[in-house]
Amino acid sequence: MLVPAGLVLAQPSSLSGQLDEKISAALRASGAPSVSVAVVQNNQIVYAKAFGKADMARDKAADAGTRYAVGSISKQFTAAALLLLQEQGKVSLDDKVAKYFPDLTRAGEITIRELLSHTSGYEDYAPQDYIIPEWTKPITPRQIMDRWAKKPLNFDPGTRWQYSNTNYVIAGQIFEKASGRPLVEFLREKIFAPLGMITPGDITEHAVADATAYTRYALGPPRTVAREGTGWMFAAGELAMTPSDLARWDIALLQKRILSPRSYEEFTREVKLKDGKDTHYALGLSLGEMNGTPTLSHGGEVSGFLATNTVFPEKGIAVAVFSNEDGISLIGPLARQIAQLALESGEIQQVRGILYGMQHGHIDRALFTSNANSYFNDVVLHDFETSLTPLGPLQAVTKTAEQLRGGMTHRSYRAQFEKKTVLLNIYVMPDGKYEQFMVEETM
Repeated sequence: MLVPAGLVLAQPSSLSGQLDEKISAALRASGAPSVSVAVVQNNQIVYAKAFGKADMARDKAADAGTRYAVGSISKQFTAAALLLLQEQGKVSLDDKVAKYFPDLTRAGEITIRELLSHTSGYEDYAPQDYIIPEWTKPITPRQIMDRWAKKPLNFDPGTRWQYSNTNYVIAGQIFEKASGRPLVEFLREKIFAPLGMITPGDITEHAVADATAYTRYALGPPRTVAREGTGWMFAAGELAMTPSDLARWDIALLQKRILSPRSYEEFTREVKLKDGKDTHYALGLSLGEMNGTPTLSHGGEVSGFLATNTVFPEKGIAVAVFSNEDGISLIGPLARQIAQLALESGEIQQVRGILYGMQHGHIDRALFTSNANSYFNDVVLHDFETSLTPLGPLQAVTKTAEQLRGGMTHRSYRAQFEKKTVLLNIYVMPDGKYEQFMVEETM
């Protein structure tokens, strides 16, 4: 039996129980050693639990304090460090690579921004999804640059998007040259410590609380696997941490802390190609959507570990899912299921809050369109208050239907009060505001 180990940091009604069941079932079906999850709602961590084994040979259970390597999720921290350095006037994202490393291929044509957005043309030194023998031996970032960033470019700068770890090794070296400081040391001082993130560190500095790395060959069982040697991951994928610490960073993004408003806008703005085509990528962040809701996300993979992190800026929601086995399709589908539950839970929490306000004769008008605000005049609010208050406390809200109509999302709910159940007939605009919020009697 899989027993969750961890702690719910805020109580989001029934979400915790739903997640326990969903995650346990997914882990059982996958056969992976462990999975660890953190969920943010309303800009706070509401769920942080681990399931399964951090180390199978020692029968060591994973818990919310178990660290996992996060791979390329590290890239957004490298980008953030350079943005902070830009705020200090020590670097500009529009600087050419040649200002720092003139001996690299076409360094006079490529900007730091193109490195961070994977539009530079430098060839990826680590495209494989398994650990090759060379990676188990130490290397320096300079040696990576000498071998891969002096090759001919895969394309002219700014004309294509192609994921390349080489970009971030160069970016990390530029950071250290411009700042005179080790990257991880700077991250600890400027980001990790201010946000209370106590677990992040370099994956080569193994800690007792770290999960053991496993892989899978075809459909076989988990097998222990070698780890990358010092230097290979550097600024492209060197960090390890817990999901809850990553969630603290997600909250900072949601609240637009740490970075200045200008830096945050640069951080999350899509970088376009020179011909104007989309890349769906900003600076160390993928841009997308889920059910029409914009997302900032990134995945990560290093030997024996998979991680994914998705932030929903408009909803105050984030989901981080880590596992200590690669070679398996577990965390992507699971993260989508968790995000769906979190989005639905957040949606229902908002509906509950609106109904509570109506029972007390008021609404948060910022949640409604101008049409809906004109509907909710003093007479209407009075009738809502006097007719809903006698129904007693609200006990449950259940969504019964959802469809598109008139450029909006139409949702139907059953709202169960202590003394009566009513129907809710709601229209929601694409920006999340309520165009209609009708309460109707059910027979």
